[in-house]
Formats: sequence, C-alpha cells, structure tokens
Amino acid sequence: MEYYEVIKKRKSVRKYKSDRIPDDVLNRILDAGRLAPSAKNYQPWHFIVIREPEMKQKVAEACVNQHFIAEADVIICGCALEKIAWDRMGNYMASWPHDLSIALDHIILAAANEGLGTCWIGKFDEKMVKDLLQIPEEVRVVALTPVGYPAEVPKERRRLELKEIVSYEKFETSRNIQIREKPSETKRQGDTVKG
Repeated sequence: MEYYEVIKKRKSVRKYKSDRIPDDVLNRILDAGRLAPSAKNYQPWHFIVIREPEMKQKVAEACVNQHFIAEADVIICGCALEKIAWDRMGNYMASWPHDLSIALDHIILAAANEGLGTCWIGKFDEKMVKDLLQIPEEVRVVALTPVGYPAEVPKERRRLELKEIVSYEKFETSRNIQIREKPSETKRQGDTVKG
C-alpha cells in the first residue's frame, strides 16, 4: 500500500474479529517498531505481546475496563526504559515518552498496512498493568494497542485543517491554546495568538 494511503486508512478500531494474525505478519509489524528512530539511537523500548485470552481480559480491566481490546488477537504493551533514555531533549526533558510513541506509531501504521486495526490506549492503571505483566518498577508503561482484524469500519472523524495547525516562520494560531476547559464550562472563541 502507498504510504500516504496507509496514513489515511488508519483509524481507531474498537471491534475485532477473533482471527489469528499469522506470525510472519506480526513479526513484520513488530520489526517496524524496532526500526523506529530514537534520541541518540538509544532505543529505550520494550514491547510485550499478549495473546493469552485470560491475560488479555485482565489487561483490558487494567485499561479501565475497555473490554474491546481483549477481542483483538493480540495486545501490544509499549514500555519505555526510562533509565537508558536520553535525558536532555531541549535541555529540559527525557526522551522516553517520545521515543516509545514514535516506535508504537510505526507499529500501528505497519498494522494498518497489513489490513489490521489498532487503537491507541492511553487510559490505563500503570500499576495494575505492571503487576499483571511483571514489568519492573523502573520501566514505564506509555501506551498499549490491540492489534487484530477489524470487525467494523470506524466512522470518519474530523481532522483539523493544515491552516489550523501549521504556521511559517513564527508561531501563529487562531486556536484557543489556553488550558483545556471542562465540558461543563462555556467555550470561548480564541483570538489569534502570535509568537
């Protein structure tokens, strides 16, 4: 599949068939994560592939009862090795959340290329996930994703236009960039913010 078509095709899938992913397909997807770039090429990641049905159910419960993820053939848990990641991105932050996110995105796009569905799972109880999967204390769980054959065609979701997210030569946006308001609060119209 052509690269830009893969990006357009990828959607968050929340309903899966029980079909098994062939090992060669799963290995190609995982290899896409292995090949991802990372700060200083430290590659501070580890991926846990969960296929056992009972464990998938327990992990789904640790993901705030998002039981649909257990329908997929596998769940991939993306772990960041915090202690070996580069710690001076921008001279103020560690690279591990970014490095792991890039690698997991490679996996998700590779899965879309193989005709598989995924869904970025960021809502989970890290302690519960770590206890279930025997993840050491110094390793961080950044995100998980189910990977499987879709049993639905997800709805199209609105994406912002380029003009809403890109500026040239300086920061400029018409979006409200203040702290996100709670749903019950009245939303304000944002003025143009210039850098």
